[in-house]
Amino acid sequence: MKPDLFEAPDYYNLDDLFSEEHKLVRDAAREWVKRDVSPIIETYAQKAEFPKQIIGGLAEIGAFGPYIPENYGGAGLDQISYGLIMQEIERGDSGVRSTASVQSSLVMYPIWKYGNEEQRQKYLPKLASGAFMGAFGLTEPNHGSNPGGMTTNYKDMGDHYLLNGAKLWISNAPFCDVSVVWAKNEEGRIHGLIVERGMEGFSTPETHNKWSLRASATGELIFQDVKVPKENLLPNKSGLGAPLGCLDSARYGIAWGAIGAAMDCYDTALRYAKERVQFGKPVAGFQLQQKKLAEMITEITKAQLLAFRLGQLKNEDKASSAQISMAKRNNVDMALKVAREARQILGGMGITGEYSIMRHMMNLESVVTYEGTHDIHLLITGLDITGLNAFK
Repeated sequence: MKPDLFEAPDYYNLDDLFSEEHKLVRDAAREWVKRDVSPIIETYAQKAEFPKQIIGGLAEIGAFGPYIPENYGGAGLDQISYGLIMQEIERGDSGVRSTASVQSSLVMYPIWKYGNEEQRQKYLPKLASGAFMGAFGLTEPNHGSNPGGMTTNYKDMGDHYLLNGAKLWISNAPFCDVSVVWAKNEEGRIHGLIVERGMEGFSTPETHNKWSLRASATGELIFQDVKVPKENLLPNKSGLGAPLGCLDSARYGIAWGAIGAAMDCYDTALRYAKERVQFGKPVAGFQLQQKKLAEMITEITKAQLLAFRLGQLKNEDKASSAQISMAKRNNVDMALKVAREARQILGGMGITGEYSIMRHMMNLESVVTYEGTHDIHLLITGLDITGLNAFK
């Protein structure tokens, strides 16, 4: 088992901009990843299995709802702290970060923002501690980039709602205890419902044969005449804007998380290039390899500054959906390019499980698609700057 020798690149001294709390939160997450994730993650990725034993550790470092108020079990941290936690977790593995992102931004966030006090008290403390794990049901087999076309629906049966439909590509689905599910009522209005494991007609089959996010559990949510208690409807927001608000929070976390994956690939490639000798000297001494490394650290630095400024805007409640889309798209694209260049520096060794690069590269192929595809985010920016809708 190789030791985790990761050293975080900080070319523009961003540490000077972080508070002491930010650095304490980040460093705790970094040490946890080194101790509890790095030694096992390659094995679990090869097995295509989520390491459930790390759930408690994720809760301890505040990865579940870090910005949720303490009276609901959260850590009460700011948005930059949330981003730094996601960065460090994704430095370990995108699939593990996905688990934390879903729990925080797609399950806890809507219950906190759109739920009532009874729902907050019932679910949030258990989700924050990892006693409950959650999933988010929006994407359907025939409705991905167009979630408003969903066909999952519920009917008012007097003393309960009757839910029917299916959701696909759902992180945490196979082991979730609760799921925040988005469905249309009889008037076609989208609402969120909390569906609990054990409700008759609710099943969560696992998705197999993935080449990406192999250490993350992915599945379906299937609803066949599921009786959902009326008190499980999220009452404080409806319409497509409700789930999209959750996605804003998740996309923000991804903008930071992707930096972590890029940092790990860069650090691995830099260390390898200094040690690998060809033609009588380390390959880091050759111009083309220096070009690769210099471009990597430049792009990582730009992404770090983008994420930090976005974090400031989030803390001030000034970050727009379009700004979040820009950061998600740019930073994931950056991470993919860094991973590919890093893989080339390692040559054939870059494709083996002895190094993290190929795993990151495969994971990022999912990250560039989920929570809004690369192209959809481009059109969101296009709409924002032109005022003209290219979606239809």
